[in-house]
Amino acid sequence: MEDERRSIRGIEDVLRLLDGLFDAGDDRWSADAGGQWWDGFYEDRDKPIPFFANRPDENLVAYLDRGLIRPARVLELGCGPGRNALFLAEQGCTVDAVDLSPAAIAWAKERAAQSGSSAHDVQFHCGDAFDLTREQLPGPYDLVYDSGCFHHLPPHRRISYLQLLDRVLAPGGHLGLVCFASGAMGSELPDEEFYRDTRLHGGLAYTPESLRWIFADMTEVELRRMTDEPEDSAHFGEDFLWTALFRRPHAI
Repeated sequence: MEDERRSIRGIEDVLRLLDGLFDAGDDRWSADAGGQWWDGFYEDRDKPIPFFANRPDENLVAYLDRGLIRPARVLELGCGPGRNALFLAEQGCTVDAVDLSPAAIAWAKERAAQSGSSAHDVQFHCGDAFDLTREQLPGPYDLVYDSGCFHHLPPHRRISYLQLLDRVLAPGGHLGLVCFASGAMGSELPDEEFYRDTRLHGGLAYTPESLRWIFADMTEVELRRMTDEPEDSAHFGEDFLWTALFRRPHAI
C-alpha cells in the first residue's frame, strides 16, 4: 500500500513538491490555481492592458518579414486571447495554442470565429502545456513561441520547459521568446530567494546572459529589446521586454 509520507520517486515528484512551496495566491503556472488567477485577470476585457489588443508581437512579424523563420507548424505557449496564434494562422501556419485560463481560451476562440478562413488552422487547448499528452501536442513543431509565459514560471519549472522543447521542437526548429528584461520589469532576486519568500513577486527578470545560459543547447539567432510600439500601431511592442530567437541544432 502506498505510504503518503514517502511521495518522491522521480523528477516530477520533486517538481510538484517545489510547486507546493509557493503561496497558492502567487501561482501563475499551474492548471488549477494559476488558471483561476488568469481567469480573474482576463475577466474585464476592457482593462487598458496593451496585450489585450488583437495585435501580434512586433518581433514575430519581423522574424517572418526578414525570413528568419518559415514555420509550417507552430506551438504557442501562454497564448492568451490568441493574438499571435491567429496572426500565425493568417500567415499559413497550423497552430496549437495553449493557455491555462478558460477565460482566455474562450476569448481566443471568439476571435478565431470572427477572423474568417484562417480559424480552422488554430487548435486552442486549455491546460498546462507540461501535462498535455503527446496526442494533444504531437509535434514536431517548426516554431515554439512564448510571449509572456516563461517569466511567470518558478525556477524549477525551467526543467519542465526544456523537457517540453526537447520533446516537441523539430531539429532546426526555432524558439521565439518574449520575457521581462532585467532592470526594466520583473523581480531581480536570485533563484533561491524565491523559495525563501514563497512568492515570485509578479515574475522573474532575465538578463541576456541568463537566457543564453538557460538555452545554451540552442543557437542564438537574435536577442534584443522589444521595440516600443505606439497605441495606433498594428503591432504590439513594449520596451521592458526581451525578444529572443534561438534555433535548435539540426543534428540531435
